Amino acid sequence: MLAVAKIKQAEASVGVIDAPSPTVGPGHVLIQITAAGICGTDMAIYNWAPRMQSRIDVPRILGHEATGKVIRIGSGVHGLEVGDRVSLESHIFCGICYYCRRGDAHLCEHLGYPGISIDGGFAELVSVPAQIARVVPENIDDKTAAMIEPFGIAVHACMSQRGTAGKTVLVNGCGPIGLMTVAAAKALGARRILAVDPNPIRLALAKEFGADEIVDPTSIDVSTAAKGMTGGYGVEVAIEYSGVASGLDSVLASLERMADLRLVAGPTHPHAIDVNALLRTGVSIYGIHGRRLWQDWDLGVKLLEERKVDLSALADPVLPMSRAVEGFEAVNSGRALKPILLNQ
Repeated sequence: MLAVAKIKQAEASVGVIDAPSPTVGPGHVLIQITAAGICGTDMAIYNWAPRMQSRIDVPRILGHEATGKVIRIGSGVHGLEVGDRVSLESHIFCGICYYCRRGDAHLCEHLGYPGISIDGGFAELVSVPAQIARVVPENIDDKTAAMIEPFGIAVHACMSQRGTAGKTVLVNGCGPIGLMTVAAAKALGARRILAVDPNPIRLALAKEFGADEIVDPTSIDVSTAAKGMTGGYGVEVAIEYSGVASGLDSVLASLERMADLRLVAGPTHPHAIDVNALLRTGVSIYGIHGRRLWQDWDLGVKLLEERKVDLSALADPVLPMSRAVEGFEAVNSGRALKPILLNQ
């Protein structure tokens, strides 16, 4: 079968290969993939980032944002039927560790991931544990269904702690998930949203997705804009996606007292912050990892199913699976938003 794999332990070294079709063991389902999305983790593997080098055995079929149809079911599987349309959750959780048992399976001690610890969804067929295959409503198209997994991160970021309903919200970094966060925050009742990014195309999309104000941080001071939007106080919720130390600093300077700072990305190197300033102002910092299973996923699906959020503008470029390498190259060159690969 056609598949897209990391084929060497080196930068780039991702290619289209002819791979054997997978078998279906107990507890697994075989899915005929219709669409899959290239994400930041896939790009880290493509660029052979140090954090990925100890986690990938090559060759490895990539991809954990995927949707398709169940065509075979292994023994011991309940709740799924042949013919079901499903999308993949990327957290393969054990179900028995301390964190799984307390309801935090997204923080499982033994997490595995399609495209990292097992072969993933950049292929004609994939076999995965049935626990991560979630039925998709019929009115959600394949390209959108391939984005449910990252959209769940945006929903988690918006629903964490005190939520975003009725709040002033700063989204710093408008890559695909940042843009999804703008849309989710708007749908979930944020009072005003400030979107920050140096890319004018992404800022324009943020406006379309519901941002009340947009800021290019290379030309306008973010904290000045945040305080200008809030009568001088700063925002109640800030969600950080930039992964840049200076971006984090600008977000910290944009918060009102008792605000939430939710970190989805952080600087690549250790970065000092003024803890005493946090103590004086009562600001709380929360880490956001993946999606809480299954509340964030299910709420995200409802927002898409009920047309409260439309992610279709993010699917760019849309390519056949056989041209997947073009999608990776488009991301690296800055020409892509969210490459979607189709099996045609």
